[in-house]
This record gives sequence, structure tokens and C-alpha cells, in this order.
Amino acid sequence: MSAQLRPSARSSSRRRRLVAAATALPILFGALAACGYGSDKSDDSAATPAATGGSSSAVKLSADEVKIGYFPNLTHATALVGLKEGFFQQELGATKIKQATFNAGPAEIEALNAGSIDIGWIGPSPSINGYTKSGGSDLRIIAGSASGGVKLVVNPKKIKTLDDVKGKKIATPQLGNTQDVALLNWISSRGWKVDAQSGKGDVSVIRTDNKITPDAYKNGSIDGAWVPEPTASKLVAEGAKVLLDESTLWPDKLFVITNVIVSQKFLTAHPDVVEAVLRGSVKTNAWINANSDKAKADANDQLKALTQKALPANVLDPAWQSIKVLDDPLASTAKAEAEHAVAAGLLKAPKLDGIYDLTLLNKVLTSQGKPAVSAAGLGTQ
Repeated sequence: MSAQLRPSARSSSRRRRLVAAATALPILFGALAACGYGSDKSDDSAATPAATGGSSSAVKLSADEVKIGYFPNLTHATALVGLKEGFFQQELGATKIKQATFNAGPAEIEALNAGSIDIGWIGPSPSINGYTKSGGSDLRIIAGSASGGVKLVVNPKKIKTLDDVKGKKIATPQLGNTQDVALLNWISSRGWKVDAQSGKGDVSVIRTDNKITPDAYKNGSIDGAWVPEPTASKLVAEGAKVLLDESTLWPDKLFVITNVIVSQKFLTAHPDVVEAVLRGSVKTNAWINANSDKAKADANDQLKALTQKALPANVLDPAWQSIKVLDDPLASTAKAEAEHAVAAGLLKAPKLDGIYDLTLLNKVLTSQGKPAVSAAGLGTQ
């Protein structure tokens, strides 16, 4: 039998154990954080320290925090991957990131106007609408992010050729959104007529939230859809066929699907923070293009964290292949998309002079030996 410790010895031993335990706690918490443990919120700060917290020893920029908005969507891969890999936080130093996600462009524009976000990834149509409605006072487009990833997918039993689309029910995500405008313009190019507001005409345009479009297809409420990824590939997984890839309608098969916007107020007050975000964006896009498989997995991990559901391989793989990340905002294609919206009767002829401010992006690109990009005559300078 071991000897009993005297009271003073027991007390001393207990103190040593407490000190050892307290010393170990930071190591344990650090290990958990490195493994990514923590709660993920789609409307709040990111889950990992790399995505949210600036280092207290890092370079201090002019803002303590930058609020970033984006969609939980593969066409927003730059935001998804850059936040997960920590590329934005590396450039922002001690400036913390607060994230918010959206399912529709108008809601993100409202958040930008209200100051709930400072910088956002968003489609060209909401950007143009937001700019024109504010008389050019609320936002600027400051970079590109993605091209492609939009397809016309149809029920092959009902639609076998492009001519067969006439008389059918085709879904788009939202009245006046980027894909809605594209479908209306394509319908017009074939000489068919549709009332833009009601969607009635030679083709029935059914505005349907992307979340329920696959179910609408399965129950026969629609015959096809003009939609972005991954919705297009989800429909293909349900038996639909790709009838048309929108990229084939554009010069060089490139058209803007996602760009980066900023509040003019935030840009004026914190250009150094905006430049840091753009450095992170350029770094992320280069990394995605060099590490496609890892980037695809990162994006899917983020989608799972934000929506509680990852994409299966038969949806993820084809969707990812059809999206190209880039820094160029492809301003000439956004200008064309605005003209299409005007022709469809969804938008009055907009005054888009000054909608782009590519000064900081071109500064970042030229500093890395990359060519500057064009605002297609719609820049601030």
C-alpha cells in the first residue's frame, strides 16, 4: 500500500496538476480551431479563425472590420474558396471579416445600401439595377469573378430541338435577374414574343426559385429551365438534357455571371481595405485555376457548411467544369446584358457611365505583372 500524502503535500500536488491543466487548455483549443471545429452560420462571421479574426500583430488597415456578402453558389467560388483558404484574411491583416450570404441579388443590394455589407459578390443585372436606381450614387463594380455556368436544360421527351422550346414552360430564377434577361433576349432573337412582366407568350417564362426548380421539373410544372449552376446539373441528374450552353452565344464564350461590387461610401473611406480584398480575390482566382480539384472540394465544403447539404459528384463535377473564375469583369458583356434588359422592357435605358471603378484592381494586376482590364468606356476615369 502506498503511503498517505500529508495535507500540505496533497495541496502542493493538486496545485501542480491545476497548473498543468491550465497550460494545456490553450493547446487543446488551438488544435480544435486548426481542425475547423466551431459553428458555421450563413449570415454571420465565418467559422474558422483564418476567415474571421485578424492577427493583433498584423498590419492595421483603416477599418477594424469589413462586411462581405455573397451567395452560397458555385458561381461565387472566389468568395467561397478565398474565405475558406484564408486568402482574404491574409491580405486584410488585423481587419476582421464579417460574412453574410444571400439567395437573391436585390436583397444583397439592399444590404449594401443599408450598410449591412461593404463589399459583395453578385450578378451583373442586380448590379446594374442597383446603380441606376440610386442615380449612380451607391455602388461601383470593382472586379470580375466568374464567367459561364448558365445553361438551358430541358425535358428530352418534350423538347428535342431549339425550335421545340416554342410553346413550352421554361423556368428562370427571378423576374429581371441575369438568367431571366438572357432567356428573354434569346426568345426575341428567334422572333418569338413574350410579355416580359407576365412571362406569357410564345414561350411561358415561369419565374421559379432555384431551390424548388428541380421539384418543379420532376412534377412536370416546367418543361425546362434557363438557370445557373449547380441548378442546371441538378436538373440533368433528374433526367434533363443540356440543350444550350449560354457561353456559346457570347464572343470567346465569355460573359460575366458574377462580379464584385463595393459601397461607394466604403470605397471612399477605406480604399486600402478594398485593395486588400482585391488582392485576396486575385490570389484566390489564381489558386483556384492552379488547384482545381482542391478548390472544388473547398467550395463544396463551404456549401455544406452554409446550406447543410453538399453537392453529389454527379452534380458538382459538371457544374464546376462549366464555370471559369477570372479577374476581368468583362464589362462589355455587362453592357450588352443591360441593352438586352432594355430591349425586353425590363429596364429603362440606363446611364451606366462610372459604374466601374477598376483603378485598384488594375493596380493589383499590374503589380503582379498581369495586364490591366477594361471598363468598356463605363469607368470612373
